[in-house]
Amino acid sequence: MSTRPSTAVTSRLSGMACLRCTETWPVAEYEAGCPRCAAEGHASNLRLTYAPGARGISLPYPDAPSLGEGATPLVPLPDLASELQLGGLSAKLEWCNPTGSHKDRMSAQLIARALDRGAARMVAASSGNGGLSVAAYAARAGLAAEIAVTDALPRVYRSAITAHGASLVSVADSMARWQHLAKRVEEGAFAATNYKLPAIGTNPFGIEGYKTIAAELASGTMPDLVVVPCSRGDLLSGIRLGFEEIGEHLPMLVAAEPFPRLGRVLAGADYREQFAGETAQASIAGSTVTWQAVEALRASAGRAVPVADEAARAAQRRLAACGLWAELSAASALAALAALAQGGAMAGRHAVIVLTGSGLRDPGDIDPAARPRNQTASEEALAQPATTGPSPQRTEPSVQQKRENG
Repeated sequence: MSTRPSTAVTSRLSGMACLRCTETWPVAEYEAGCPRCAAEGHASNLRLTYAPGARGISLPYPDAPSLGEGATPLVPLPDLASELQLGGLSAKLEWCNPTGSHKDRMSAQLIARALDRGAARMVAASSGNGGLSVAAYAARAGLAAEIAVTDALPRVYRSAITAHGASLVSVADSMARWQHLAKRVEEGAFAATNYKLPAIGTNPFGIEGYKTIAAELASGTMPDLVVVPCSRGDLLSGIRLGFEEIGEHLPMLVAAEPFPRLGRVLAGADYREQFAGETAQASIAGSTVTWQAVEALRASAGRAVPVADEAARAAQRRLAACGLWAELSAASALAALAALAQGGAMAGRHAVIVLTGSGLRDPGDIDPAARPRNQTASEEALAQPATTGPSPQRTEPSVQQKRENG
């Protein structure tokens, strides 16, 4: 079981800095990301900076409205470690957060920021987990919430989101959700998810909440690599920032993605492009990449590993055999690790896989349209990433892309 990390008693917040050009800025809301990068045609998120003197990690709002998020279990998986020839393997069970996903760590800080700014309404674009988390934390704080979703959102999420008092707005696809959020922000709402294109990522105040994962991991045996299911890299970036703030050696960060996106950027593609692909891994679907995700991988000498649905299914079954029923998107972390570990390439290393959500409400299982075509994949698929091949042409978004999580 993880213990709560050491956090600063006061935030000691001093400013903000660009993740791309390192330009410093006063504390404010920068909807288009770094102003200097935006003026140059780039899209980069910012990070928060703190005055020296605090021990552990600092959070902008240490006393944010809470539902008990964080301190999630870190479960050793010795049999899987042996199979993959690793020195150690543990799973960080983020579904043990109050609303069932890692998003709660971010929502607490976002809600606190919205309250501090005097916002009366939160808005978010979501494929499920994020919207549910924002709805719950907004209810906790007495804020109105509006969640933009697509028609593909499963009923289990719709029921839970509306139970918290949030309103649902259903639109045609993920880009329409972002357009809806942009309009609401112009009207004074506080955005809890990305809505810009090229994508920037979520408000940096929210991403700070993910630093607590790094602090919890650093409180025990430091891992050599951390594998994270990835879409726009909020979680990946937050973990990176946390390790750097603690001052510990930055582990290799590995992004598990359902088809080549970050991998193509690391190979030379422009991060501002669209990367089309189809997947049943609804929580990490989508065609966009962010600079914050690219930078987290580069800073940690990390890797992006494409994981086909078949491999994610096999990993999901293998985790279930260990007693862990993970969401398909979360199980991609194990599949990515298995691909990296082939032939003993990671022999002796200690790895952590971040299991972001439970399979109990997996959109890939609930919605027939999101199920993979091949339900009888062999266990050999566990170590088989998606093929890269030539860059696909831009196509009409699939059901999975329409769920692109904000």
